[in-house]
Amino acid sequence: MINNVVLVGRIVRDPELKYTPSNVAIATFTLAVNRRFKNANGDREADFINCVIWRQSAENLTNWAKKGNLIGITGSIQVRNYDNKEGKRIYVTEVIAENFQMLESGKGQVNQNSHPQSQSNGAKEPDPFSSRKVEEIDDDDLPF
Repeated sequence: MINNVVLVGRIVRDPELKYTPSNVAIATFTLAVNRRFKNANGDREADFINCVIWRQSAENLTNWAKKGNLIGITGSIQVRNYDNKEGKRIYVTEVIAENFQMLESGKGQVNQNSHPQSQSNGAKEPDPFSSRKVEEIDDDDLPF
């Protein structure tokens, strides 16, 4: 069986970080992901996809990613259910993110993923791409 998801979208609101009773970090967030095609009015619609990320990756995401940031995630789809207060069964479909990548840099923001490489001496190496000019890419130019 295959259950792989790759999404690129903008964070709708700041991720929410919580901890389980056993002190495991969990962050929830929603990605706005543009659809491939424009509607009849020529507008691009978006899907708002609920996502969850766990452990150190959850803490990293909440530290680095804020509302409006463009990120990419990889993970899988999960469907769960529960009975609400009225006894009605509620089904929830969400993406369980395993990794994330910041896809654009902002003022003082550095592109990093959820598994940064640590330096043995704690010193940060200079960014070899810091003087590189960043080009804006329109969504219509992307192949997906």
